[in-house]
Amino acid sequence: MRSIWEALSDPTRREILVILKKGELTAGQIYEHFDITKPSLSHHLSILKETNLVFSKKVGQNIIYALNLVAFNEVIEYIRGLKK
Repeated sequence: MRSIWEALSDPTRREILVILKKGELTAGQIYEHFDITKPSLSHHLSILKETNLVFSKKVGQNIIYALNLVAFNEVIEYIRGLKK
């Protein structure tokens, strides 16, 4: 299993997270922000899901992606612990 740090190391994945900060989106809506192939975007989304930074839900024919704020809170707490 990939680590959260590995997922965050890629600039495309970080940009996906920034885009999702504004709210839930479909893969097609996320794709509009990039100049990459759809399979490449799918790969990045899979990694973000695998590391629990993003979750998805099926709504009708669409899959909606959103940030998993619980995972981000865990990362923040980990970093805070390093400062002590």
